[in-house]
Amino acid sequence: MSVASTDRRGQLLPLAGVELGGTKCIVTLAHGPGAILDQRTVPTTTPDETLPAIVAILREWRAGSGFRALGVASFGPLELDAASSRYGQILSTNKPGWSGIDVLHHLSAPFDAPTAFDTDVNGAALAEIRWGCGRGLEDFAYVTVGTGVGVGLIVHGRPTRGIGHSEIGHLRVPRTVGDTHQSVCGFHEDCVEGLASGTALVERLGGRAVRDVPPDDPVWTPIVDALAAMCHALVCTTGPRRIAIGGGVVSGQSHLLGRIETRLIDSLNGYLDLPKSGDYIVAPLLGVSAGPLGSIALAANAAESASGQIEFSPLHDRAFGR
Repeated sequence: MSVASTDRRGQLLPLAGVELGGTKCIVTLAHGPGAILDQRTVPTTTPDETLPAIVAILREWRAGSGFRALGVASFGPLELDAASSRYGQILSTNKPGWSGIDVLHHLSAPFDAPTAFDTDVNGAALAEIRWGCGRGLEDFAYVTVGTGVGVGLIVHGRPTRGIGHSEIGHLRVPRTVGDTHQSVCGFHEDCVEGLASGTALVERLGGRAVRDVPPDDPVWTPIVDALAAMCHALVCTTGPRRIAIGGGVVSGQSHLLGRIETRLIDSLNGYLDLPKSGDYIVAPLLGVSAGPLGSIALAANAAESASGQIEFSPLHDRAFGR
């Protein structure tokens, strides 16, 4: 695809990105985290309402400053196999009306621009590699612990593929001894999401507010154990050089990351050595901006692929002097 990447003055055109979430979509026009030109929010209601509203914003930007590539980072599960007839679709989801919707076609077809499509957590992981706590790394995991548990897994600089994208939130893990609380996952009685997600935490609290729960409350133990077991599996399989854990459950509880890393080290029991202690399991540097910037990172990937030139690199972000 041959499209303009610069304006009439020879200035590099910005990138457009769509983070399609379960409750809201964030549409971003930017050159990067330090140069966000416009950003708008669209409620995620029905496909017939949400997708045209997003396209209208993209059309406005295209008619104005223009953009050189588009990145779409969506909730899933998604069909990411380009050889599949369902490529670009949301697969079976709990979000009413969205199963089978061809998100990629709806959002990209009106525009003659290179486009990249991936999960929201993979996008966030790529953003952290470009601009955040994953800079300089090609093997990295981004975990978000919110309503569910999602993992963006990057191996050798690329999101993992195979029969599908990473679904490590549904990894089955050992329960804490004595924990008989019912899993909130409809598929598994002992997966990370079922035992340690925000939804699981709310059920465990039985009406208590999270903000009122002290760090030494026993309710945190099964959360820490499940997330540490997930990290153990990550270390022993793809070996990320750093794991960033964010999301609503973890971001408001500063004690959790250290406890998860300590539990992970105990679990590994000396079999594998982690990088410097305290620098392995970390908070995402981009914070809540990781998701929206994930779509911009995907757009940057699309621009690179189309031009055959490296505008951004996981190891050297030349455009922002990082």
